[in-house]
Amino acid sequence: MAATVAGCGSEKQADETPKASDKGASPTAEKFAADPGIRYTKVVPPAMEGLVCDEGDGGFRFGSDLDIGVYGDDGLKEIDDDSGDVADEISCFGSPRIVLRKGTQSVSAPTFTARTSLYENVPDPTASLTKIFDHSMKLSVSYGRNLTGKPHISTSRTMVTKCQQNVTDTFPMTTCFWANYRAVGAVDFFPPDGQYVPIASAAALTKDFVGGALKGTGGS
Repeated sequence: MAATVAGCGSEKQADETPKASDKGASPTAEKFAADPGIRYTKVVPPAMEGLVCDEGDGGFRFGSDLDIGVYGDDGLKEIDDDSGDVADEISCFGSPRIVLRKGTQSVSAPTFTARTSLYENVPDPTASLTKIFDHSMKLSVSYGRNLTGKPHISTSRTMVTKCQQNVTDTFPMTTCFWANYRAVGAVDFFPPDGQYVPIASAAALTKDFVGGALKGTGGS
């Protein structure tokens, strides 16, 4: 496990880590709305209850290509980023922090890490999500992630989400990919108390993250 213990770049500590109390729940489905016309210009660390977020990996990496990424987006044109304002990787930590242990090693891990890609247009978010999820997860399996259970799709008015639990370097992870009309991303949830983050909790936190992280102009 290639990882270092590091902070989140902020002295502020959250009161508590969000608790997943809906282990038996399924993500609720809403009707995905039409394109509102928003053009995203950047991704920022969002303000989330119980979490402190900052740009970067928070000092944690699995290494050996086990870190999740967004792949298979051929045909989607990413926005120009001459200003360097797009933060494609953000980590969010809760308090107390998650500690992962393997043998004699222990490391502080974030509640989740997120990677986001902004595009000029994603004409069919559901189709793009399926393609990117399948390609990215297949690639992750080839690098050593082992999928467990079945993927779950949930929708809201603003995005489509597809989550799957998996085992990464012995740790039970929950991974959610999401898409809307201008962006696609992945959120990788680390295991509090050595347990999977429930799918419903992961989908809800993914929606909260996206709502706070994407900044843009226009729209109705």
